[in-house]
Amino acid sequence: MYDFSQAVDRRGTWCTQWDYVADRFGVDDLLPFTISDMDFPTAPCVLEAVSTRLAHGVLGYSRWQNPDFTGAVAHWYATRFGSQIAPETLVYGPSVIYMVSQLIRQWSTPGDEVLIHTPAYDAFPKAIEGNGRRVLSAPLTLTDAGWRCDMRALEARLARPTCKIMLLCSPHNPTGKVWRRDELEAMAALCARYDVQVISDEIHMDMVWQGHQHIPWFDVGQGRWALFSSASKSFNIPALTGAWGLIAHDDDRNAYFQALKGRDGLSSPAVLSLVAHIAAYREGAPWLDALRGYLQDNLRFVAQRLNDAFAQLRWQPPEATYLAWIDLRPLSIDDDALQQALIMREKVAIMPGTTYGEEGRGFIRLNVGCPRSKLEQGVERLICAIRSL
Repeated sequence: MYDFSQAVDRRGTWCTQWDYVADRFGVDDLLPFTISDMDFPTAPCVLEAVSTRLAHGVLGYSRWQNPDFTGAVAHWYATRFGSQIAPETLVYGPSVIYMVSQLIRQWSTPGDEVLIHTPAYDAFPKAIEGNGRRVLSAPLTLTDAGWRCDMRALEARLARPTCKIMLLCSPHNPTGKVWRRDELEAMAALCARYDVQVISDEIHMDMVWQGHQHIPWFDVGQGRWALFSSASKSFNIPALTGAWGLIAHDDDRNAYFQALKGRDGLSSPAVLSLVAHIAAYREGAPWLDALRGYLQDNLRFVAQRLNDAFAQLRWQPPEATYLAWIDLRPLSIDDDALQQALIMREKVAIMPGTTYGEEGRGFIRLNVGCPRSKLEQGVERLICAIRSL
């Protein structure tokens, strides 16, 4: 029913990934596999709902606290995860990172530490340090069984008096790790023991692949916590802005609303974002399931082609996300030399692992959210760059 193989020309649309690739890579006209949006049009049901709302013609102030929106979020959790949410705990914001930043300010003071699992989504340390807090790193380790967190080492960090918040990425970006229930329960117990608040960014929750299961934080959370997400990744609508979340305690939720409306003046959401979310969560499941199948095939293609070219890699697709976190360390290639070959010789933009911290050295992150024809070009150029070194 849905054709994801058709290329859409995004050039000239003020597109960050295509039109502004030089901002990060220093060169224009590169074939990009960079930030985490996709080259696919969003679901037809979303486009139809947005068009219908635009046809109404009046684009005045709106409210997100309506049963259509809150009911759509509850419906998505019930049908996709078998989970029931408390609608009264819902909150809204312009983006997940805005909401994360607000809770960092609310739950800590300048100089406090915020723990993140590293390598980490690069917006996390920026949000922490931009708010005058300090990053506390809890490195993940790659084992034969996948990425693992050393719970004893994690406990030692959470026990620090200056550690006030654990900022969790679930599923994890960039590694694609899906947290198991026993891991989540262990982290929840540790955070409760040491009075550490939890912010769980679950924006990639819909992109968990076969054999793995996403467990929402509210299924395991203890004490004070918040969960934030959005349809922006799953349905490729970040340009509409808009995110939502759950904040467990009334006082924390009221303080969040006060800052949102009083300090930041964000009392009215983008109405097209509300419309898009409602359509996506009520009618978009068939499209998303088809997309998920296409993305998993793309990841399998990357694995097969890279392992055929370099048998020592033995790279396996991630447990979640459409971001291929590729370990090139078995090839002993210099990161800077590889980027130089990719950019200057092969004219392709692929995120260097060091974007996500020193623990990312030796890795690259390749976005497979695109038609196969584009992905084939990117992988072949990557192989050529590696062979040139």
